[in-house]
Amino acid sequence: MANHDLHYTPDPDADSISSDVIGFNGILVSTQIPTRADGSLELGDITQQSECTLQALKVALEKAGSSMDRVMHLTIYLTDMADRAAFNEVYKRFFAKPWPVRAAVGVAALAVEGMRVEVTAMAAQA
Repeated sequence: MANHDLHYTPDPDADSISSDVIGFNGILVSTQIPTRADGSLELGDITQQSECTLQALKVALEKAGSSMDRVMHLTIYLTDMADRAAFNEVYKRFFAKPWPVRAAVGVAALAVEGMRVEVTAMAAQA
């Protein structure tokens, strides 16, 4: 793909078919799942998965020249909307006022059985 105005940060997983972050005119977009630092998936409870997902987002954004305090919009995908309160408790450890614009969406399933949360973020480059 010859989009010279788009800047792709590859996913650390060589087998991934998704970029980690894409940038355009100072806007970054990233989607993250509950991936531990070693690349393995966290499939524990919603708190553990939320922690890993938001930590993965933090690392990806920082690697691309941004940070969590530059997130403008976050879409949260949950396989059980009853998990929203637990996700929010973890969310408040990663974000502060002024809060990003956000949406929580209930989905039937995510890419891997047992995965309960995924996020897509839009952030400004620092």
